[in-house]
Amino acid sequence: MKRWIWQQAEWPHFFMDESQLISQLMKASYWQGRLSGIAEPFSQSQRQEALAEILVQDVIKTSAIEGEILQAASVRSSVARRLGIEGSMTEPCMIHEGILDISYDAIQNDAQPLTRERLFAWHAALFPMGYSNLHQIRVGQLRGDETMRVVSGAIGKEKIHFEAPPRQGLAKALDEFLLWFNQPLSEPHSRRKFFEEKLFASNGFIRAGITHLWFVTLHPFEDGNGRIARAITDMALKQSDQQSLRLYSMSMQIQRQRQDYYQILEDTQRGTLNITAWLDWFLRCLATGMLESEQLIQSVVQKARFWQQHFQTELNARQRKVLNRLLDAGPSGFEGGMNTRKYVALNKVSKATASRELTDLLSKGCLLKRTGGGRNTAYDIKW
Repeated sequence: MKRWIWQQAEWPHFFMDESQLISQLMKASYWQGRLSGIAEPFSQSQRQEALAEILVQDVIKTSAIEGEILQAASVRSSVARRLGIEGSMTEPCMIHEGILDISYDAIQNDAQPLTRERLFAWHAALFPMGYSNLHQIRVGQLRGDETMRVVSGAIGKEKIHFEAPPRQGLAKALDEFLLWFNQPLSEPHSRRKFFEEKLFASNGFIRAGITHLWFVTLHPFEDGNGRIARAITDMALKQSDQQSLRLYSMSMQIQRQRQDYYQILEDTQRGTLNITAWLDWFLRCLATGMLESEQLIQSVVQKARFWQQHFQTELNARQRKVLNRLLDAGPSGFEGGMNTRKYVALNKVSKATASRELTDLLSKGCLLKRTGGGRNTAYDIKW
């Protein structure tokens, strides 16, 4: 009995009902164009800030999908160091920057071929100590001969959500995927040996959705397959944009729809080679991510303008840290505003130092005092 999609006789020759996808494709294309239009007048510094924010969100959210919670301030410092953005390193950098290395390489070096060696390097970057939690794993190489399953539940009551293809033939299957992925988008005829749909053969969004499903179904590594699949998906989306700057995070949206993501993935991997439902979900997720990214981009622009205004303002590292925290909250404001108590907690300084440095920020035009005052004086960013 054929239980999994990869057991279908024609695997991996996927097919789809184009008529059911046109509406979502149009929405995604609209938002892609809108984001490109917003970014067109960006200065170089604004582009760097936008790229930094997208990278920060990619790294945090793709890790959160796997249950790993990263500190935003540390991720931001690592990204700032990687991009050479001065004044943004307010916290120590990440201890392990492997996931940042992968995300950065995927979207900044998207023109380079995706090879086995590159995938192995990404995998090694994810697990520099050779362990996943307390378990030693094969790093920088394909998984072993053991049956690879995705399971949940208590011991003895496990539920099998997915079983990956056997190790025998995996190398050939991965090479077939890489051959397909590395074909130029401008040459749809080169893809027709995989897909009959001429209209969609060169569509970048469809290609990205297939990329994600195909790779995560192959499940070539003992661990880290999801994070690497999302990096490859981001790489495919960057290639489809044909822009120097990608202004949305697919990982951020998948994390927000995490349960739906796992469910549609399981349903598809248990189904036939008709992947219309998966692509419909993927395109909806993509369009929603682009819509929400517009707000993120506007926030980046406002932050960039703030720092341009205060380029020559003398600030210490603690003050910059607090300002960045307030700026991250956006125009809607930091809940309750910034006060002496919160400043003390964020910077581990005395109450007197916190009060003095907040007053200094107020005098330099960085902050506005909230109405009310008294012992509970709170401050907001002066946008």
